[in-house]
Amino acid sequence: MKSLPARAILALALLSGGAIAAHADEAPLAHRIVRVTLDGVGDKGVSGRLILFAAPASKDGKPEAVDTNPFQPKAVSVAAREVSWIAPGQSVDLDTDGEAFPAGFSKLPPGDYFFQAVLDVGHDYNYNGRHTGDLVSDVTAVKLTPGGSLPVLKLTQTVPAKDPWVLSPKAPQAVRDALPEARKHAHAEVLESPLLTAFAGHSQSIRAWVVTPPGYDPKGIARYPTVYLTHGFGGSFDHYAGTIANLWIAMSNKDMPPMIWVLLDESGPTGTHEFADSVNNGPWGQALTTEYIPWLEGRYRMDAKATGRFLNGHSSGGWATLWLQTRYPKVFGGTWSTSPDPSDFRDFTGIDLTAPGANAYRKADGSENPLVRDKGQVIATFETFAKLERVLGGYGGQLASFEWVFSPRGKDGRPEPMFNRDTGAVDPDVAAYWRAHYDIAQRLRTQWPALKPDLDGKIHVIVGTADTFYLDGSAKLLKQTLDGLHAKSDIRFLPGKTHFDLYKEGDDSQALLKKIAWEMYGVARPGQEK
Repeated sequence: MKSLPARAILALALLSGGAIAAHADEAPLAHRIVRVTLDGVGDKGVSGRLILFAAPASKDGKPEAVDTNPFQPKAVSVAAREVSWIAPGQSVDLDTDGEAFPAGFSKLPPGDYFFQAVLDVGHDYNYNGRHTGDLVSDVTAVKLTPGGSLPVLKLTQTVPAKDPWVLSPKAPQAVRDALPEARKHAHAEVLESPLLTAFAGHSQSIRAWVVTPPGYDPKGIARYPTVYLTHGFGGSFDHYAGTIANLWIAMSNKDMPPMIWVLLDESGPTGTHEFADSVNNGPWGQALTTEYIPWLEGRYRMDAKATGRFLNGHSSGGWATLWLQTRYPKVFGGTWSTSPDPSDFRDFTGIDLTAPGANAYRKADGSENPLVRDKGQVIATFETFAKLERVLGGYGGQLASFEWVFSPRGKDGRPEPMFNRDTGAVDPDVAAYWRAHYDIAQRLRTQWPALKPDLDGKIHVIVGTADTFYLDGSAKLLKQTLDGLHAKSDIRFLPGKTHFDLYKEGDDSQALLKKIAWEMYGVARPGQEK
């Protein structure tokens, strides 16, 4: 599920918030057209998705950026269109009452606003936000009046490449101090995959950072247990600097045992592929287990056996690692999956995809299906999330990402939608395909006799009872399934914990990961656990 993206940090948290809507007694205005010009950013034409953001002006002055925020989804209005080509000096018009969220800009009440335009050249805004090569206008003050004209917005800036080793401004000083040394022990390992390349018809690689522990000698005799960790939605190969530094600090201080950590990249053009073998994304699970892991084990002093191979991931990474453990139980010695995306599709963030007449937007009683909560308050509904995602673009969004992993392929080469974006109606045939192929709990129920010898006791799931995306509900059904099978399992519910503070205890933001590491080490080195 969606982690808080970097672009949300720059979003307008300063806004008074709330949905932007016209007063009920106001007559609708004519469509508002905004002209956008390519001005001073190179001498070549470009294409992409043109996205316009509008937010009410605040007393705090002009913000650095106008952008969406998953925790204030209706605070910023968004309009978009595809641009097949625009040359330097040329302009395109954007009808802000065409593709728009939460409504067309003609519904915006008169007043002072800040506008900003972005040309998403990579069609990956839903995943990466403003990314390398995207073109951006200045934040522009706009006064909306009935029938008034709107200023031309000029795309004058190119988003620069981000240095993957630059830490968040919120990173503790200890992490900053440790990073230079930690980098010496982090190795980028990239393997072109024959399986994935054959599927895609062009070169496809698996990428990871391999972090070796203090005292590691590539020519020595000591071998080490290995943890395969993957990130959640919004993460990537270039977002691991903080993790690398934290692992190095913890192992150096002996707060974690000496192990090799493989920090996998599960991001791609369609979102997170989650190392699932998919008809849309390709055989990522097979490629990892039959190509990449054997290749790494030939390069590093790893245990190279199931009792020394472990999995850890959070959110979408939690689902990926739970899937890998249950799909390839002979390969791995245990998964510690935290706040995993739904593992039982009878509770897909509160929606029962198996129910007759299921609807992603509405419950049977007509009430809305919530998707995001904070401190007991509903922040966004499933419908809000889906319709904003649709305006931002057809690739890389969280809900579309699920379809690229779980759905059958449609006649147009794209995955079949699981639900209708206008009405929320769930397609029962697509939902049945999801369940037959990727419902982890259902797979356990139907295949447990065959899975038990290699899987029993290897499933560890940890989730907060106040999970931001309601993922505790599905975890409860997974526990019921495992208990009903009399399986050995470890499903923990941490009272009051959310999606974003699950790992934190007191001032230690990595407390849970340290506990998990020692539990893994106890499997690999019995009697040596902390």
